[in-house]
Amino acid sequence: MHGLSSIDISYNELEGSIPSNRAFQNASIEAFQGNKGLCGDVPGLPPCNFSINKRTSKRSHKMLFLIIFLPLCGAFSLLAFLGVFFCLQKRKDPEADDQDDEEFPISNSVGRIMHDEIIKATNSFDVVFCVGKGGCSSVYKANLPSGIIVAVKKLYSFHDGESTCEKEFLNNIRALTEIRHQSIVKLYGFCSYASHSFLVYEYLQGDNLATILGNDKEAKELDWSKRVNIVKGVANALSYMHHNCSPPIIHRDIASKNIMLDSEFEVHITDFGTAKLLNPDSSHWTALTGAYGYVAPELAYTMKVTEKFDVYNFGVVALEVINGKCPGKIIFSMSSPLVERPLLEDILDQRLPTPSPQVQDELMTIMKVATACLYSNPQSRPTMHMISQILSAKIPL
Repeated sequence: MHGLSSIDISYNELEGSIPSNRAFQNASIEAFQGNKGLCGDVPGLPPCNFSINKRTSKRSHKMLFLIIFLPLCGAFSLLAFLGVFFCLQKRKDPEADDQDDEEFPISNSVGRIMHDEIIKATNSFDVVFCVGKGGCSSVYKANLPSGIIVAVKKLYSFHDGESTCEKEFLNNIRALTEIRHQSIVKLYGFCSYASHSFLVYEYLQGDNLATILGNDKEAKELDWSKRVNIVKGVANALSYMHHNCSPPIIHRDIASKNIMLDSEFEVHITDFGTAKLLNPDSSHWTALTGAYGYVAPELAYTMKVTEKFDVYNFGVVALEVINGKCPGKIIFSMSSPLVERPLLEDILDQRLPTPSPQVQDELMTIMKVATACLYSNPQSRPTMHMISQILSAKIPL
């Protein structure tokens, strides 16, 4: 929890020693009230006493088992029946490349049950249940017997040498099993058999940002406050991926089509098919990736993967959110020294009324941050952590 800045765990009936990281050590006593027996080196809490005899130690171990391990076992069992299943079975291919055929958990009885429930819920992936299609997959809506609704991304067959689709499948698994963030889509599980492979995600009752901005009626519902929150949500998610994941995760395809909005207009970043994990002991070279209009200019002379790809993409998305469409001409005018830079009022989506002075200040900050993200020199762009802090008004621009 190195990125954690503040906490409040009051009224949770917790007990035991509090963590020693900065957020807990700097918290006020009000953040700990209403708990059974917290202790630690914090003013207002009693110090933890570790001088116990053997009898107490044995009793404590038994209590620790009852308090922690049994509930955890029950929780994991429940989660398994609610959709967390791991049933990826390694395909037997004697010529498979070792890099793309890493071992994943073998299917178990719970996994097979969930697999069968999904097949039944989608009527063996009938087109009636299809809610979207892409280059390597189709997405189906599955209403499971438990009442949980999931999105099932069924990959097209790998048997015809479609290594790109297989890499997309593995990339989603590698990236999303490392991620826990409210602004990133949840991966419940994955499954691979000779006949089909699919990923199981949380189902979001909403649409992607590109579709919403492209529809005048829906775009008008996306008022300025919602748009500011969308930009902040994307920034926070990317900051988490770059600075709080080990190794860092680079999405490489941040675009409005890959940003889902739920019924409350909260951000959920999707499609990690081109994601890259930056292991410190390996080189990071990549093929050309990214949607048209979002590709960072350095791809013209280097194929090395850095987090600055995502920073550039974020700048494009931020301008798109406040402009209402992909800002190709705006990007050119901002990056060219020969063209006069546009004013905020020239950029704002004309489908919305004039924003209030407070929101206008936030939009101005977003425009300035986006401009910095679009610098042609990658090293001149800010980090996503810095951007997140600026947009949260924790540090000045």
